[in-house]
Amino acid sequence: MYDLVIRGGEVVDGTGAPARRADVAVDGGRIVAVGELTDGAARTIDAEGLVVAPGFVDVHTHLDVQGFWDPTLSPSPLHGVTTALAGNCGFTVAPLDDTSGDYLMRMLARVEGMPLAALEKGVPWDWRTTAEFLDRLDGTLAINTGYMVGHSALRRVAMGPAATERPATDDELATMRRLLHEGLAAGGLGFSTTRAQSHHDGEGRPVPSRWATDAELLELAAVAGEHPGTSLEYLPTVPGKGPFPDDIGELMIQMSLAAGRPLNWNILTVAARTLDDARAKLALGDQAKARGAKVVGLTMPDTPPSRFSFLSGFVLDMVPGLHDFLFLPPAERLAILRDPARRAALRDACAAPSPYSHLVDWRNRHIIETFSDATRGYAGRAVGEIAAEQGRDPFETFMDIVVADELRTTFSNPWRTPTAEDWAARAEIWRDPRAVVGASDAGAHLDMIGFFAYTTMLLHHGVREHKVISLEEAVRLLTSVPADLYGLRGRGRLAVGSAADVVVFDPAAVTQRPLTTRFDLPAGAGRLYSEPEGIAHVVVGGTPIVAGRTFTGQTPGRVLRSGRDTDTPAMV
Repeated sequence: MYDLVIRGGEVVDGTGAPARRADVAVDGGRIVAVGELTDGAARTIDAEGLVVAPGFVDVHTHLDVQGFWDPTLSPSPLHGVTTALAGNCGFTVAPLDDTSGDYLMRMLARVEGMPLAALEKGVPWDWRTTAEFLDRLDGTLAINTGYMVGHSALRRVAMGPAATERPATDDELATMRRLLHEGLAAGGLGFSTTRAQSHHDGEGRPVPSRWATDAELLELAAVAGEHPGTSLEYLPTVPGKGPFPDDIGELMIQMSLAAGRPLNWNILTVAARTLDDARAKLALGDQAKARGAKVVGLTMPDTPPSRFSFLSGFVLDMVPGLHDFLFLPPAERLAILRDPARRAALRDACAAPSPYSHLVDWRNRHIIETFSDATRGYAGRAVGEIAAEQGRDPFETFMDIVVADELRTTFSNPWRTPTAEDWAARAEIWRDPRAVVGASDAGAHLDMIGFFAYTTMLLHHGVREHKVISLEEAVRLLTSVPADLYGLRGRGRLAVGSAADVVVFDPAAVTQRPLTTRFDLPAGAGRLYSEPEGIAHVVVGGTPIVAGRTFTGQTPGRVLRSGRDTDTPAMV
């Protein structure tokens, strides 16, 4: 008798092979048979009329700390994710010393949009090494997780406050190398870092990794190459148009060569009008391949509007006239907006020309969600429309709304519904071997984006609605392609011997429900949340963790460790 049999479904195995009707049997957390099975099972899932596929693999999350208060890591598993990789962009919470925890907490609150009150109340911050951090989470979560070792944490422990003041000395770099060796030996999946201009710490300074020299990046990349089953993840300054500048592209190639590992850079958004730019950036993958390196871009299946707010301030703080204002305490920001003279001065500062002036085109801000009785009717409308209706100035109109909502108003740039040409362009990039689909950022930017649903977005819009990609190919892009890029052993395919991580879904119904804000974080903090339609069952290691839209309460997930649970990824 088997532990579990999933009967009568259409098996889409993650390889791209055609779907076939089959039963799937599980024993001891592994798939032991796929075919027409007659033996009984302790538990049976009826998959008649449904697709049975490998669990989805999300390679870009920031779920490092959510597990301390939410072992389900919701809502990602509801959307079919059974393996999530965290610690991206150099932002990890290990290693620590006696003072770095508070700094990293405030950095995460700013750069990754995690409410500070939730981090203060919900995270114990009582480990020191990467090994201790991984051990704290192992066996406590619903899904499998893996964690990179982040550059900013390494730098802060090695250098203290000087990490955001200057390049490292030889001794400090030696300390970083030692800490990285220790983290990778404990099972960290690789080295991650960032140079993105939008990444600032809690005090408004560039995050520690942005102060590193090229030589520092190359030395740390080389450390990853001394440990089996590791990878590199990097967020460079991505140009808006055309290819990467020579110096940025060369550094990524050199990092891959130094480590002998693939480098996954992010992020690549695609529409019909930007397709040539996307192709130009992916051309770096060809240059890397010609030299024995591997450089892969992380792309998104959809680009729904990001939500900005004067509470989190992320991205808006790139506007020179808003930067200092957005790093003030919220109460002081409100006081400025309530004072006519200081509000006028802020307006004048924002009007100074900059590459980010489009972010303060007040007339064309689109209000997404409001939070007070006085503003309830403004959601879904453009600021210019509301101002014209009231016969008032758009800036003044908008600031009154923001004040009434105590800074929580969320708004976006102008957004248009993607066209058929946009979806065709995206599909070209999805299936490009120089790219990988993902970029959920799950666990981060909690009031800004809901990309954690990228899996159901792809299946709904790409497969069913626009038919730019087959079901089998979509499943491959969500499973074996990301699993292979990171060398995840026995994951990403539904085959005998593989881990029994499985998602069962209805291809005719799968979609994302509308985003809403729910206040269920520690300290009552809020986050964007969306459940799916059409995801019937999610199984991790042979144990059902989701039935319908309900978590079962089981926590079979494992912390995946480099070398033990990963193979060294291929460089071709």
